[in-house]
Amino acid sequence: MKTVGVIGAGSWGTALATVIADKGNRINIYDVDEKHLKSMEKYRENVDYLPGVQLSDNIRIVYSNEEACRGADVVLFSAPAQHFRSALKAALEYLPEDAYFINVAKGIEKGTHKRMSEIAAEVFEEMGTPEKMDRYVVLSGPSHAEEVGRRQPTTVATASRNLKAAEEIQDLFMTDRFRVYTTDDVVGVELGGALKNIIALGAGISDGMGFGDNAKAALMTRGLAEITRLGIKLGAKPETFAGLTGTGDLIVTCTSMHSRNRRCGIMIGEGMSPEEAVKKVGMVVEGMFTAEAAYELAKIAQVEMPITDAIYNVTKGNIRAADAVEALMGRQRRPEKD
Repeated sequence: MKTVGVIGAGSWGTALATVIADKGNRINIYDVDEKHLKSMEKYRENVDYLPGVQLSDNIRIVYSNEEACRGADVVLFSAPAQHFRSALKAALEYLPEDAYFINVAKGIEKGTHKRMSEIAAEVFEEMGTPEKMDRYVVLSGPSHAEEVGRRQPTTVATASRNLKAAEEIQDLFMTDRFRVYTTDDVVGVELGGALKNIIALGAGISDGMGFGDNAKAALMTRGLAEITRLGIKLGAKPETFAGLTGTGDLIVTCTSMHSRNRRCGIMIGEGMSPEEAVKKVGMVVEGMFTAEAAYELAKIAQVEMPITDAIYNVTKGNIRAADAVEALMGRQRRPEKD
């Protein structure tokens, strides 16, 4: 039995807390939204973000980082990607020395263009404890919180530069309904998880415009080619993008109505402004932030990413979705394999 602090009580943090709690572990879950925490404590359910999933008796609602982290063997960060840096810094003084740290946010930080592990490494370096990265683990893969919370079969991967840490977290989560693999390719896992949200926006836009399966299949396939191209340039292993955190996550995010990114894209494709679409989704749409960060990162890395460029410009209101389709379909002919 382990004690796990969960920082971020959205749908994904709550669903993962449920997986761990079902194994008899003690969970202390915290969020900056005190009103939300009080609702969870009163109804023993995350009514706002994961309705219909009752909280285990092993899950305790707490009201500070200190309570969440006190005595924890593992601290899981489930804050949105653009808030991961501030969430980690806020919890720093309370993090137990020997705890493992899990991050489940999928994104690239705007402005710095850093992946989540790069942010963690920077923060730990600032506090004089760079060795903590040996206990830092990423969890990612094709996994909607709505299905995980209802104990439907799901498979993900954990990644760390220290494979022992990835295996420790594999053991923490592994159940007969939640299967976990391990890898040491942190770069590939993080980029696959972040960039697929951009392609899912595009898949939604395609659906909203009334296009069919042919268009979506092409978008996903060529989108994966872009993701892989950037990943290899930044040091990822090519095979990672053919696995759960690449192809697997791309499929589930581009095809499911559970996907906030796809839902947002559908509304944009139907003619709604990007700002209105995000507001109607009602939760963080990571792809909107990541599109901007990836657009800039691709330019810095000198990697061609035409689909990402098009989706970025549509979400910024620089071009109409119909014009983006015409531009992509009219690009100069070339062999499929670069």
